[in-house]
Amino acid sequence: MWVIEPIMTFLLVQAQGRTVVVRPVEIQDVLVNPGMGIQTFQRFRGDPMYPGSRWSEVGPEGPTQPAPQPPDFPDSSVAYCRWFWWQIEPEPGKYRWEILDAALETARQRGQTLDIRLMPYDQSNPLPEWYRRSGARRANKPEDPDGKIWSPDANDPLYLKHWGALVRAAGARYDGHPYLNSVDISTVGYWGEGWGPYLPEWPVQQALIDVYFEAFRRTPLLMNFDEPRALAYGVGRGAGWRLDCWGDLGGRGKGFMHMLDLYPQQVVRTGIQDAWQRSPVSLETCGTPLSWKSWGYTEREVRYSIEQALRWHASTINIKSTAIPAEWKPLFDEFQKKLGYRFVLRKLEYPSAARRGHMMPVSMWWLNAGVAPVYREYWLALELRSASHAERIRLPVDVRKWLPGDAVYDGSVYVPDTLEPGSYRLRIALLDPRTGQPAIRLAIEGRQADGWYDMGAIQVLP
Repeated sequence: MWVIEPIMTFLLVQAQGRTVVVRPVEIQDVLVNPGMGIQTFQRFRGDPMYPGSRWSEVGPEGPTQPAPQPPDFPDSSVAYCRWFWWQIEPEPGKYRWEILDAALETARQRGQTLDIRLMPYDQSNPLPEWYRRSGARRANKPEDPDGKIWSPDANDPLYLKHWGALVRAAGARYDGHPYLNSVDISTVGYWGEGWGPYLPEWPVQQALIDVYFEAFRRTPLLMNFDEPRALAYGVGRGAGWRLDCWGDLGGRGKGFMHMLDLYPQQVVRTGIQDAWQRSPVSLETCGTPLSWKSWGYTEREVRYSIEQALRWHASTINIKSTAIPAEWKPLFDEFQKKLGYRFVLRKLEYPSAARRGHMMPVSMWWLNAGVAPVYREYWLALELRSASHAERIRLPVDVRKWLPGDAVYDGSVYVPDTLEPGSYRLRIALLDPRTGQPAIRLAIEGRQADGWYDMGAIQVLP
């Protein structure tokens, strides 16, 4: 609702000659917007949380069922799932794409997009049996301390051949899928994180990274953090980055602390400080928030990790679909208001009357109150709507360039000559180019049932 009070400083709309000035009221709600926020993990929007502080690394192999009652978990626009090699390729060259198809379809139905990772193996999930019996070389021996797990020698050309074939096949099927938000670059070692005692020679590591850039030319890629040379290389090629022990302040009884002894320094040493301006940053908790509580973390320590995530300009956070301790929920609520992007229209100026078939001046002042840009294309549009007719006008603005801080549009737009003279409402929205529908919630009042924001009246003249 707009209040016309020209003499009051907090007015929303005021008439200044023939110019209408709109100052929308900012809201402080947690906004659920595409490509940002707290993720669900191996779960989808509305699914039950994991009980306690444990989770599964084995990704879902079919549709999931929502909980009977909405879970006490933050609303989420991004689901994150990862699957082991044995799940996707149980026989050489025979891929179970129905698993990923089901995940993408479930995400779509729940109003989410999907982040994914394909993983070679871990301590509990071995490489596919067919690969272990293919004649491929093994890096360790059964009598080694880690000998119960068959670790591959990634210098063996068979590893790059078969793993690369899986990645290429996934890219051929899914690159550019509208509900695929990002893909992790997964190479060697446990969970494909690219670290461990059996790393291949650097040219092989490069080749394992390069195959993702060949396979996924449209879908954003995220580079794992652990190996600095690989991190710098992948991000240098255009990937974003992710790390998976966010919040580690020594709570597991170890002297080494990722948040103090590795992560901040490696961001600088690898030169990836500004990658967030073009590619997303995603973080995953070390353990879970419930683990943090069991480790004795204080509110000050939780706040430190949140503040560091914001300094890194993070867009998404994986807390593994587990509960947030009640006393920390206010911290996480405030965190979500800054995570990713948050668009506030501070001021809009337009003429109170405009002639159809002529140009009309428009001026806007926007604020991105978040810590990152939006990484996908959205269209900034005006709409002139009457009781019987409506026309949309797309503005020549690339909102992906709206970094944290202020943005201004000063220009003119063509008033469609198809409009009948009369009274109209001027509305504004950020549209999904694929659907043409409003896609992003703004941090202002005035949102209508169809997602557009009503700015005020305008008269269309003959």
